[in-house]
Amino acid sequence: MCNQMLLSLYSMIFMSDLFLNLEATDLLAQTVSSSSIGSEINIIEAFFLGLIQGVTEFLPISSTAHLKVIPVMLGWGDPGIEFTAIIQLGSIAAVVWFFWHDLVQVVLGSWRAIQKKDYESVDFRLALGITLGTIPIVFFGLLIKLFIPDYENSSLRSLEMIAFASIGMSILLGLAEKIGQRKRNFEQLKLRDGILMGLAEALALIPGVSRSGSTITAGLFIGLERATAARFSFLLGIPAITLAGAVELKMVFASGIRHSDLIHISIGLISSAIFSYLSIAWLIRYLQKQSTWIFVWYRLAFGVMILVAVWGGALNNI
Repeated sequence: MCNQMLLSLYSMIFMSDLFLNLEATDLLAQTVSSSSIGSEINIIEAFFLGLIQGVTEFLPISSTAHLKVIPVMLGWGDPGIEFTAIIQLGSIAAVVWFFWHDLVQVVLGSWRAIQKKDYESVDFRLALGITLGTIPIVFFGLLIKLFIPDYENSSLRSLEMIAFASIGMSILLGLAEKIGQRKRNFEQLKLRDGILMGLAEALALIPGVSRSGSTITAGLFIGLERATAARFSFLLGIPAITLAGAVELKMVFASGIRHSDLIHISIGLISSAIFSYLSIAWLIRYLQKQSTWIFVWYRLAFGVMILVAVWGGALNNI
């Protein structure tokens, strides 16, 4: 089991490094201008986009969809995948802050378990589950970069596709709420839970699916309590969101960045961190006593609204 964990860690590191290098090559080839962020986003917009990111990243309603749809509806245009990915680092800061004691416990507990060869330890299983669960989204993200080089501008990221994804995920979340057993708590997590929820997390590469939405849905399907599914979803998301944000942040600095860009990025990051923390705290408390039906109906209405707006000509299907 220990060898399996090490092999998984090495695989994730190798794939992540290759993913970062391919991202760098692809973005440099597109010659991103140093004013690509600062010239398109002002201070108020940066704060508001951070707020949207923070509120929607950990709720099962898709931050990507809202960061694209709401600015377009307000006439600001698409903020772009670079800015969107960078301000996700604010969400990472929030989730690390919120779960700091849990993360320390998992790291130290896993190390002690390895030394004692106690591979049934809750901390070891949780760490290995997060490690293995991160591999699918890195792997499929790499495949997308290899076979769909212009994915950011493809029809797969259109408003219409986001709408269909939102509606589809609302149906799946509703089914999970209906048939999920909701019997297992955080201490009863198994290795397969990390793998299955990691596979579900990879669906979030499709805009509109929602990383937290897909993983919480998977958690309910495999019998986790609502709050447990959400808590593990947040921990599982740390590596994936960090990788996405680090790639884009690296490329923004590599392509040159102005002082005004730094101001806008900083405002977006701070706003994202604050509202992400509040969102995490609220959702965990909410799911301890309430169901996910509010998100099911919201996602359905959100998707239908987008389709009506696009088909009615109020929004361009970009």
